[in-house]
Amino acid sequence: MTQAPIRPAPPLEDCPRCGADVTPGQEYCLDCGQRLPGSQSGVVPRMAAAWQRRLPWYPGDWIWPVALGLVLAIAGAASAILYSRAGTSSKSTIVATSPQQSVPSVSRPATDTGGTPPVVTPTVKVDTSQANLQPPANSKTTTGATTPTPTPAKHGLTQWPVGRGGYTVVLESLPAAGGGLAAAERKARQALAAGLPQVGVLDSGQYSSLHPGYAVVFSGVYPTLALAQNAAGAAQAKGFHSAYARQITT
Repeated sequence: MTQAPIRPAPPLEDCPRCGADVTPGQEYCLDCGQRLPGSQSGVVPRMAAAWQRRLPWYPGDWIWPVALGLVLAIAGAASAILYSRAGTSSKSTIVATSPQQSVPSVSRPATDTGGTPPVVTPTVKVDTSQANLQPPANSKTTTGATTPTPTPAKHGLTQWPVGRGGYTVVLESLPAAGGGLAAAERKARQALAAGLPQVGVLDSGQYSSLHPGYAVVFSGVYPTLALAQNAAGAAQAKGFHSAYARQITT
């Protein structure tokens, strides 16, 4: 009778906590109660086994979801910071500058050219931003506000009150050099013919709120921005589509 061969016993392993002998597939150490890494399958058990092979202390399986959440939070915060910086750097401020031109001194308005047709000149807008406008110190913004009295000029045009601030409607701004002043006066007479009130021409170099080097065609002298904005709407309705309210400071 043939005797069956005796199979060798499976090799013993060591408990990662206490070093006691354990057999393959054993779930817990019989000496210290440590759950053995070979008894589990999956990502978390494998990571737990790797931890226990290197360090004697293992906090528990809860450490892995906590660590994953921490990594995701750090990655989200880094992404938000990079996105905000990218959005800030993509916004660039474009500042339009114009060459500074010497403004010739004008002692009297230029002679009216009569029936000469208007010269087609490119419109140059003075700063239209109303964000920093402040009520002029010498005008009242409450009930009973008084309007600065403009001075009538020759040929029906109006001169801005000397030394006074206020609000007005800018109809057009033309470079003063190269015949721009005469073109501005012709534009002012067109506005008078259209029925706009108190039309005149300003030398922008004499007012701190305007860019120097321009002949500014204006209509009206108002104590408040609201009144000037209403007048600008009326001017646009009469064909002066580029009209806008503007503060004038000396």
